Amino acid sequence: MTSIADIEFTADGTGLGDLFEAVPSLTCEMESVIASQGHGLWLSGPSQEMIDDALATSSAIDEYSLINSDDDRWLYDIEFTPETVNVFELVIEEGGTVLSASASNGTWLLSIRVLERDHVSSLYDRLTEDDVSPTIVRLFDLESESNSQCGLTARQYETLVAAIDHGYFEIPREVSMQELSEELDISHQALSERLRRAYRALVTSELNVTEEAPITEPMPSD
Repeated sequence: MTSIADIEFTADGTGLGDLFEAVPSLTCEMESVIASQGHGLWLSGPSQEMIDDALATSSAIDEYSLINSDDDRWLYDIEFTPETVNVFELVIEEGGTVLSASASNGTWLLSIRVLERDHVSSLYDRLTEDDVSPTIVRLFDLESESNSQCGLTARQYETLVAAIDHGYFEIPREVSMQELSEELDISHQALSERLRRAYRALVTSELNVTEEAPITEPMPSD
């Protein structure tokens, strides 16, 4: 039975561990489509110069190149050294698919899809063996998941409830994103990313579509 797992772990000991140590304000988000031998990762937070310096001095990164930029974030193609703990590759080796991956404050959150729940256990064991301490934030079977859950993680659900309770969705807003992030004791960037993931989960669940599905519009009537 196909299952979805949300896994959280610190970046220490993984491919980007020393980057977060060099630039703690770094945030990272996996590119939606990876079309190279490496990994497409959006990096933001510090200046591009600081990111380049951290990439150049990282012992875990074999090669990297700038692919694109968007406002104050930069898309890099990154290849890790063979001895580096590459979580993305571990997921694939255990028969899984990385649906989304983001990191901030030195902590990763991966959402993966597996064909069997046992694959999650195998991945957990391999991460633990590599001195990565994973936490299974959420695990559910696609066929048994209640529609009322809407694919939200517990943190996403709690964040949306807090946003409603504090008037974030009111017109005009009764609380700013900065004020809400302080109330939840997380960074402005982390709140923004969590809300975006929650919106995406709600939309894809309620419209019964996936990110890979093409968007089509009805043909106009004559």
